[in-house]
Amino acid sequence: MNERPKFYRQDVNKTIWEVPERYQNLLPVGSGAYGTVCSAFDVKTGLKVAVKKLSRPFQSIIHAKRTYRELRLLKILDFFFFLIMYGLGFYNNLYFLFGRYLVTHLMGADLNNIVKCQKLTDDHVQFLIYQILRGLKYIHSADIIHRDLKPSNLAVNEDCELKILDFGLARQTDDEMTGYVATRWYRAPEIMLNWMHYNMTVDIWSVGCIMAELLTGRTLFPGTDRILCIERELVMIFNFVFQARNYVMSLPIMPKRNFADVFIGANPLGNECVGLTLIEVFLLQYL
Repeated sequence: MNERPKFYRQDVNKTIWEVPERYQNLLPVGSGAYGTVCSAFDVKTGLKVAVKKLSRPFQSIIHAKRTYRELRLLKILDFFFFLIMYGLGFYNNLYFLFGRYLVTHLMGADLNNIVKCQKLTDDHVQFLIYQILRGLKYIHSADIIHRDLKPSNLAVNEDCELKILDFGLARQTDDEMTGYVATRWYRAPEIMLNWMHYNMTVDIWSVGCIMAELLTGRTLFPGTDRILCIERELVMIFNFVFQARNYVMSLPIMPKRNFADVFIGANPLGNECVGLTLIEVFLLQYL
């Protein structure tokens, strides 16, 4: 019979963490809307790990569903491109048992921090996007949509190996989907214009936005508070009158922009369907 693990408490940024003694030297490395992450040393394996403390995982039914989905998906999607959960045993501590803390491999940095600190080469961009698309292919083959792809949810180590993080909003495809998903800078148009009826292509849109950001070093579709308010108004209008298509058709025709003018200095690679043109092909195919 396995020995019952011992827990200890530690104050991290004015928040009390209670974790097994095997995870020592807790140091904060990041935080978001759904939790806080600390690095730690696993004395049992001798490896550095990331410990994520979920923020109010059972505050409501919606929060509980997201917590359960993330736990289930991390265990089911046992694949190279995802941070795999381990060290989560069936202990008598209910918080740990039900996923208050997730323990995964520790990566070096996320893409958001990398883009801010350095200019990536074309080879780096191609390799990173290739890994994202391979991971997405695996997710989508399981009929799952990530729904929150963005640079801060993509971790990279010193060897440029990429992992997809944060499955808190991921779920199986359905006839009706939640509309309030994805960070707005990476949110596909169909999430707003085809309210609650979208599919896996929303992840492809996010990848295009991420690729553009890696090439240029800046967000492709940045938003302000004012724009966000307008977006919410449009979402409400579309939800009640279902006239999104008519609204879009009533807008004036906008001239097509040359991708080379937007991504100045990026290598087009000379082929018609690779490099920058590949983004355009994706958009024309899926939208």
